[in-house]
Amino acid sequence: MSLPVISVEQMRRWEAATWESSKTEEEVIAQVGELVASRVMELTRPCDSILLLAGKGHNGDDVRAVANHLPEREVRLLSITDPSKTRQKLPLDLDPAPALVVDGLFGIGLNRPLNADWMQVIEQINAKRLRVLSVDTPSGLDATTGEVQGAAVRATETVTLGAPKRGLMQPSASEFVGQLRVAPDIGLAPCLETSDLMLGQTEDFVGFPPARPAGGHKGTFGHLGIMAGSMGYHGAAVLAAYGAARAKPGLVTLMTPKEVFVPVASQLAGVMVRPLVPGETTVRSITGMLIGPGLAADDLPGDLKETAGEMWLQSSMPIVVDASALDWLPTGTFSDKAIRVITPHPGEAARLLGSTVDEVQADRVEALRTLSAKFGDCWVVLKGQHTLIGRSEGQILVNPTGNPGLGQGGSGDLLAGYLAGLLAQPLLLEDVFHTIRYAVWQHGAAADELASQAPNWVVEDLAKCIGAVQA
Repeated sequence: MSLPVISVEQMRRWEAATWESSKTEEEVIAQVGELVASRVMELTRPCDSILLLAGKGHNGDDVRAVANHLPEREVRLLSITDPSKTRQKLPLDLDPAPALVVDGLFGIGLNRPLNADWMQVIEQINAKRLRVLSVDTPSGLDATTGEVQGAAVRATETVTLGAPKRGLMQPSASEFVGQLRVAPDIGLAPCLETSDLMLGQTEDFVGFPPARPAGGHKGTFGHLGIMAGSMGYHGAAVLAAYGAARAKPGLVTLMTPKEVFVPVASQLAGVMVRPLVPGETTVRSITGMLIGPGLAADDLPGDLKETAGEMWLQSSMPIVVDASALDWLPTGTFSDKAIRVITPHPGEAARLLGSTVDEVQADRVEALRTLSAKFGDCWVVLKGQHTLIGRSEGQILVNPTGNPGLGQGGSGDLLAGYLAGLLAQPLLLEDVFHTIRYAVWQHGAAADELASQAPNWVVEDLAKCIGAVQA
């Protein structure tokens, strides 16, 4: 079940409500200790050296509670109350380098700059480039704003407690948070805090897509049309087609400029390929359309941009627009109840909004809502770390999967094809939001699966893996 992304103030209210019930802080700390210890065991091997860094507050208590649950590990617990003394001896504690450092120096209550001694302690940890597991928040990071309070621990992974905090989702926090995990069940009372920003969970997609009807045929599962590719960018068309095929619509027809028809068609078997020529940019019987991957050359068919705009406004079928075609979209409303999706990365979003990438990244939620409103309340997939999915109003979902390996050419083309391939299937349109979220989740989950196997995976590997990850 998706988790609300809450503020530190909301987290404090939740904790206060718990203490007013029968639960005690000691009971919750003990449970957190066991949960964190379980993750430490997963990240290490027998006989590994583990250094536990515990500060004065409850965050330090959480880490101290970890110590007794690490069998077959060499555990050192360093409780730090005087950073001026610690910074003098910390180099000795970090040599030889431990297999894992568990960071519990500061928790989510930190909201002021650290003094020079604390900053030096943190800088000593960062300088060793160790594997670090931060508990609740990387020490030194403001969990409300995502800003660094002078210095912050650069975690490999952060296990945040109860619910994700808004500051941890900010782009400014990403290099310190590392991979974000949530431990939702830490013994608190039922959460009554709400948010319009929700973090998706793998469990959201159990049983999806549903089993296909036994009597189904190609017509049952839809027909996706794709307009993609151009001279110098024909690979984008191929990857979009691969992604679409992995979504398993009944048919896929790819229309690509005649200049690249041969290299594109020669790489595809199950996908039908035809030249994209002026006046012939539609396909009979299609139930969905993808427009954009690789349509970046200057000599595209003359009516293509106008046709794309007309389809966006008038067509009743689902349409996904990506890449260069984002610049062709007309503003305003489109056909009533039609499904429209755009998939910009931050640079494209900034161009569409007439702003800068920094402005988009400073408030990604607002950027998504403004984009959706500008283009008729369409669905927006704002890509990047913690990809967002939503519209101008209502709930926005944060995707929990994916890793930096997705930052390679063709990754977005593959996602656009896979997403459009799902939306072309009439049987998957009962809950459009869920289907869009699933596409993004599956794309990131496939990348995570590949990263767990080898560091040098490429987008062609992703094309083979997408759609195969089970929730």
